[in-house]
Amino acid sequence: MTNFLGEFECRLDAKARIALPSALRKQLPLEAGERFVINRGFEQHLVLYPFTEWQKITAELNRLNLFVKKNREFVRYFHRGATELELDSNGRLLLPRRLLGYAGIQDAVVLLAYANRIECWDPTLYENLLSDEPADFARLAEEIMGDINHPEPGEESLPGLSKFPLTPPDSRH
Repeated sequence: MTNFLGEFECRLDAKARIALPSALRKQLPLEAGERFVINRGFEQHLVLYPFTEWQKITAELNRLNLFVKKNREFVRYFHRGATELELDSNGRLLLPRRLLGYAGIQDAVVLLAYANRIECWDPTLYENLLSDEPADFARLAEEIMGDINHPEPGEESLPGLSKFPLTPPDSRH
């Protein structure tokens, strides 16, 4: 599974292309080649997926029962605007103007890379979204991560770890 990491500021050229930062290109899974799919995010931004990651997501969507109306609606909305892209010989991606309009992206774009995706944001919208980060982030971390069970002292945190001594057998520590 792809596990992107990084935040990058880029500029669109006159043809609505962005040069994918080399630090991101180095993180691309080999099996994805230079193919991507971009579509609308749940908030007002775009999401760029390596093609192989997009295939995994659509495989999950294909498991939905399309005889159920809400499933059909979700699949339609999720695919709305989805476009396949390919890096050109200069490492650039041509972003669809219609999707750029949806995200409010004009000449600058912030790329937030995490997990299996690269989010594309208008810089102002991105900063507004994260402007109340300190207080909200602590609350969000508690809500999301607070219920994760951590091992009690003396319990194994990783299966099989107890069979390894903490100190060498003849250690004076």
